[in-house]
Amino acid sequence: MMFTYRVRRTVAALAASAFVVLSSQAFAQDISDTHIKAARAAMASVKATEQYDMLLPAAAQMLKTELIQQNPDLTDLISSTIDEKALALAARRADLEREVALIYARAFSETELNSIATFYSSEAGQKLLTQGPLINREMTRAADIWQRGIQRDLATEVGTSISKIVEAQAKANPQADEPTPEQGAAPQGEAAPGLEGLDQIQ
Repeated sequence: MMFTYRVRRTVAALAASAFVVLSSQAFAQDISDTHIKAARAAMASVKATEQYDMLLPAAAQMLKTELIQQNPDLTDLISSTIDEKALALAARRADLEREVALIYARAFSETELNSIATFYSSEAGQKLLTQGPLINREMTRAADIWQRGIQRDLATEVGTSISKIVEAQAKANPQADEPTPEQGAAPQGEAAPGLEGLDQIQ
């Protein structure tokens, strides 16, 4: 009885940690068989559900680890039983394929799905899939370098432009820079008021 309780508690914990969204069958009422077939072809071409292939094996391994830790004397029985039951549940993988096909069919028309399948089944499409992660990393690296260059050049050009404008204004109205008796002259070597930071910008 205690072992059964532990199994139920462990399974409940694993189920609570999973987040699986299944679409309602009501959405499939207006989707034709040919539309679903096109959706499945598109899914296969982009390997849409490949990432979920290990969900059941991972769940089985987690359950094994948890139960064996609690009942090490039943290791062999636990392993063989979980393997047997997991194998029996493998057929339910088709349920996920059906649900994802419905999602694709609602998102794309049959013509669009056929176009997706045609492209991604081609040599160029397959290469795009395999090279995609590498391309994304290289794009991120290039964008980082570009961003740093843009920031540097923007600061330099803004600092230069503002300095030129301030100098031109000072030459056009030289008395505006002369301190009043109340203000006093700026100490030698100290930047004039209002121009702090321009040298750092440049």
